[in-house]
Amino acid sequence: MSPRLKTLYKEKAVPNLEEKFNYSNFHQIPKIEKIQLNRGLGLSAQNKNILKKSIEEFSAITGQKPIITKAKNSNAGFKIREAMDLGLTVTLRSNKMYAFLDKFINITLPQIRDFKGLSSKGFDRDGNFSVGLTEQLIFPEISYEDVDQIYGLDVTIVTTAGTKEESKALLLELGFPFND
Repeated sequence: MSPRLKTLYKEKAVPNLEEKFNYSNFHQIPKIEKIQLNRGLGLSAQNKNILKKSIEEFSAITGQKPIITKAKNSNAGFKIREAMDLGLTVTLRSNKMYAFLDKFINITLPQIRDFKGLSSKGFDRDGNFSVGLTEQLIFPEISYEDVDQIYGLDVTIVTTAGTKEESKALLLELGFPFND
């Protein structure tokens, strides 16, 4: 069964984007390639309990086990050694990506207190969108009793769009709540 957002993209977003931007080729229509979730733990990643808890949270949120990111080189000023654990990352593609995005737009974002929409300043020049979340409690899979410490995470949506305008139009078609 195809995720609801993937069906919405094919049936509604593709014709609307094709009409709005006058693409000459079907393959020029922007689409979402992947969603990247990152959490930097810093020196807290040396504590195996915190690292294990963060891995469990990422697995619950995304349905996929995260990769532990490691330091590429040493930095004495920050007390970091080469190959030291520093954070977590997950890359979602295909059906898991659309399922996460649907849950993110329709369930998670409305749970944020005083939520007035996402800022469109999160777009880069290549048409990718990034948003930072300050706490993991907004996800329905995370129980308040299970959280020992609040950690934020970054969500980056990578698109094939060439410009900010095309990318924003794509995300608006998928139902993203922008505040401007």
